[in-house]
Amino acid sequence: MNLDSRGLPITVSSEASVDAFDESVFAYLGARQDTLERASRLSDNDPACVLAHVLVGYLLMHACKLESAQCAKDALLRAGTAADQHGATLRERLHVGALEAWMEGRHTDARDRWEAILRDWPLDVLALRLAQFMTSYLGDSRGIRDSVARVFPAWSEESPGFSFVLGCYAYGLEEAGEYKEAEQFGRRAICLNPSDLWAAHAVTHVMEMDGRPRQGISWLDDIQHHWNGCNNFVLHLSWHRCLFHLALSDYDAVLACYDREVRAESTDEYLDIANAASLLWRLEQADINVGSRWDELAARSSAHRDDHFFVFADLHYLLPLAAKAPAEAEEFVHSCARLAEEKGGTQARVMREVGLAVARALLCHRRRAYAEAAELLRPVQPYFHRIGGSHAQRDTFDQLLIDSALRAVNYDLARALLMQRSDRRPHDLWNWRTLATAFAAANETEAAKTATARLESLMERDRSLGGSLASGNTTIRGASL
Repeated sequence: MNLDSRGLPITVSSEASVDAFDESVFAYLGARQDTLERASRLSDNDPACVLAHVLVGYLLMHACKLESAQCAKDALLRAGTAADQHGATLRERLHVGALEAWMEGRHTDARDRWEAILRDWPLDVLALRLAQFMTSYLGDSRGIRDSVARVFPAWSEESPGFSFVLGCYAYGLEEAGEYKEAEQFGRRAICLNPSDLWAAHAVTHVMEMDGRPRQGISWLDDIQHHWNGCNNFVLHLSWHRCLFHLALSDYDAVLACYDREVRAESTDEYLDIANAASLLWRLEQADINVGSRWDELAARSSAHRDDHFFVFADLHYLLPLAAKAPAEAEEFVHSCARLAEEKGGTQARVMREVGLAVARALLCHRRRAYAEAAELLRPVQPYFHRIGGSHAQRDTFDQLLIDSALRAVNYDLARALLMQRSDRRPHDLWNWRTLATAFAAANETEAAKTATARLESLMERDRSLGGSLASGNTTIRGASL
């Protein structure tokens, strides 16, 4: 039996395939543009390699498109055939089962199979990364951390892929609210592997949640030259850059970054569309004219009406349709309702219990029926996490509810929501700026002054921190914490 670089048995027909599989997995972890090409080549060259076929299927399912899912079925069939003809280990069969569960929309079952792998084979870094990915879309913030924490003692710096595990742990810690530890692990990962986008992303999230926009911009400026050859996840980090500029009310910089990076090309990837749609919505919330930028997004989103791979993606497709194609937006919501009523699986349940209310609220908000939008959102607000994604991504829906309350002149609700949000994000500039506006609109002068003073204090804090990461050496010093 051949062993991979971490000593795990793998079914292959030649030793060269072991190295090729390791390289494909590391390409996936490193968000490399050629990952699918590598995995597909191995799948074609070594039909006996069960995990090569499974990896191709995983990568295709990441696209969240019907045509890609159809190709993933072929990969699953090849994996099953290889397992039957050439034999497969229990670990490999669990991977095949996880891919099948994912394809059938049984996301919890897929996650549980990866977790089962990790219980017996904690060095299976592919299962680790996939478990974190799916747990994120199941909305389990602490589970994102705990999945890595359970296996972390089995890893050491000598374990191939250790830096990627550090990055995964950093992201899990951040989503669980442990920001100091998350930053330490993320910086350590970057020190070992400066091109690790996931680790860079984790530290960026810390700075977003901790209200440090200038530091976040410096951080991204400092490391972005390492990202050559990386895939579209780079655009997600550009989204984060825009969030930092939004926090500073630097709207010209947001629009420039949007045109230069976030939407320099009209791509059709769900994460790219989600990045762009949430930015345009937040800009409009701040009364910034975004011009014709919705048009291109609406054209792309209209092609995904029946995909329904993640509720998270569906709601972001709906944003541009509601802005520019109201009839299509209505049809999209009807399609979401059919999913909720007629289909089984994880996402149908989330759509039925949370997503539909948010979808209908998006249409109400666009029609300026703000009170109705708030009424739809309030009962499901405690369950926004089930939509999936990160805290930063789901914040769009919290802001949607707050904005609806403000525009409906329901200041009591808006203030309550903003105070609730400030408990989670005490240093957030948008929160205190909006809270001051809400108090002022309700003629609560002293409270408005207090909120404004808090905003000014936090802006000064951000200015004082802003340059502390500017030098290239700070990444290495931070990583040694």
